[in-house]
Amino acid sequence: MKATRAAQIMLFVTFGCFCWLFMQVVHEFGHVLGARATGGEVSKVALHPLILSRTDVGPNPHPLVVVWAGPVVGAVLPLLAWLAARACKAPGLYLFRAFAGFCLIANGLYIAAFPPVSPLDPGVMVDNGSPRWLLLLFGLVTVPSGFYLWHRQGEHFGLGESKGRVSGGAVVVSASLLLVVVAAELIANSR
Repeated sequence: MKATRAAQIMLFVTFGCFCWLFMQVVHEFGHVLGARATGGEVSKVALHPLILSRTDVGPNPHPLVVVWAGPVVGAVLPLLAWLAARACKAPGLYLFRAFAGFCLIANGLYIAAFPPVSPLDPGVMVDNGSPRWLLLLFGLVTVPSGFYLWHRQGEHFGLGESKGRVSGGAVVVSASLLLVVVAAELIANSR
């Protein structure tokens, strides 16, 4: 029983940390895509395990497009990855689903619930003309969608009737994904 709970805790911790860090990567990727698509120049993308991510763009001819691209791509891209994995019947599909749900919830809460204070994304959105109701609408769509994806996934994470039992392969994959993201961020920041 102790080994079962240890594996469950390991899965929760490693996958939770991976989701947080990789959600930031996908979110910032959206800002970069938005900047490049509108003629903006990305001067820095700050990604590190111990900081909140940030993308600096200057000049930024279309700040509203750039700022919205982060949470939109950050929510939609993981959802598309899950749908592709589902279509391919990929093993460990629930990990794709859980990550997509995490990204929907995290991006939605960030945009809808954080105060619109610059230089955070909600502040930049409001400062550049987005009405506050649009930020709330984004959260009202993404957050429940994320919880929907999480619904009935607990058994894969050792909750409910599975009584702490999780896949050993999922623990290894989750820990490996976390190590890769942390290593990549540390290497990228050492330059």
